[in-house]
Amino acid sequence: MRIELPEDVKNIIGTLTEAGFEAYAVGGCVRDALIGRTPMDWDITSSAKPEDVKKLFKRTVDTGIQHGTVTVMIDKTGYEVTTYRIDGEYDDCRHPKEVTFTTKLSEDLLRRDFTINAMAYNETEGLVDLFGGREDLERGVIRCVGEASERFDEDALRILRAFRFAAQLGFEIEGETLKAAAERAENLKKVSAERIRVELNKILLSKGPDRLFEAQEAGVTKVVLPEFDAILRGGADARGPEGVKNGRAMSGMKAVKAISLVGSAATDPDNAFDEKDLLKLKWAALLSEYADTDIFKADAAEFTEIRGEDDPADRYEAVSTSGMADAEESKKHETIRAVLTRLKFDNETRDTVTRLVDFHRQKLVLINDVAVRGFMKKVGPALCPLLFELQTAELLADGFVNVSGDNAVFVAKNLPKIKKAKESYRQIVERGDCVSVAQLAVTGSDLIEAGFEKGPEIGRMLDFLLGKVLADQSLNVKEKLIDLACMNY
Repeated sequence: MRIELPEDVKNIIGTLTEAGFEAYAVGGCVRDALIGRTPMDWDITSSAKPEDVKKLFKRTVDTGIQHGTVTVMIDKTGYEVTTYRIDGEYDDCRHPKEVTFTTKLSEDLLRRDFTINAMAYNETEGLVDLFGGREDLERGVIRCVGEASERFDEDALRILRAFRFAAQLGFEIEGETLKAAAERAENLKKVSAERIRVELNKILLSKGPDRLFEAQEAGVTKVVLPEFDAILRGGADARGPEGVKNGRAMSGMKAVKAISLVGSAATDPDNAFDEKDLLKLKWAALLSEYADTDIFKADAAEFTEIRGEDDPADRYEAVSTSGMADAEESKKHETIRAVLTRLKFDNETRDTVTRLVDFHRQKLVLINDVAVRGFMKKVGPALCPLLFELQTAELLADGFVNVSGDNAVFVAKNLPKIKKAKESYRQIVERGDCVSVAQLAVTGSDLIEAGFEKGPEIGRMLDFLLGKVLADQSLNVKEKLIDLACMNY
């Protein structure tokens, strides 16, 4: 079995070997190379201790020296070199109290999470596979090294990583591994929100976000993403036999299908969203369905978030009192933002995802340039492409989940509307149409010079003028706007 190693990796391994040490590429890079994927990073394991590595290479960084890791820098690329080690006791379901360096590769591989990540390779020895990792790759199986319960007791994050690898690779989780994950799911409460977020992001970005169903059945999402459980039991479509398809709540199926559709050729073959925008869309697809569940129950006095019970018959009616609509939307806004805050997302992601959820049901009744310019003012020009993408994915997801004739007609009728709105938006942007106060040909200072008093009236007048310009772009001339302002003062 031959793996083509990058020249830098060959040189690092060669330098260590010539100095009398063992060295191998190890872990995910070996796994990816074996299945034909381009590794993101190349990690190296070696019998050399950190101080030995630092002596052998000109540029190194102590990235995790207490655990035996030194990063060797070649040009602007870093390669982590980690000493063979044995982990001591874990007291927090995440980190070992101490590590002990060893000279045996087998002891280092034994501490790793899954068999497919516990293989090593160099050009002299070839593939070192002590636990059947290559066979598991061929079988499409995620299996722990040794006893699954021990691996998960050591590091609870491995539980979520099992579902992540299954989602990314399209593999099945081996029975004992899945059983141990379910038994120890509560240990994920000890893992930091940042680490949980990273794994959830990778699941949502994978080709298999439907693994969330399996994670839910194992009790994992109950700990790390209770909003998904709420979707499954709280959606209006989940009530009664008509709201269930193949044993799963249609609200959950719709959410997962929308997640898989955003940024795909199914929504627009010319999409060019980067990974950061894709991630915002996928979280918005999930949390939009969460916001539409019946967990938001209100009475005249207050709102109460209702999680519901496991009993399928225990459902809650959605609030329909029109007078409470604004308060209900405000409650949903704050709840969605709280989810993103809990998972330690950056402010820009929180803002964008929350706004997407706020506006995901906003539809254009008339689709012409005037209406689209008004839509852009309300939503924000930068958010529109993401919002159109989210709405398209949700509409298609409705069609996949609910195959009734009425729904098929609804989808076929509304998809062209979104497409037309997107085209109008593109033309508006290309022309540079005025859609915001900042683009008006007149400013607050201009109005003051024309005789208007300083104060809130200036802002109100600018909004009034913008409304006129949204309907007729030819009015966006300083003199015309001042005349218009004076006529309506």
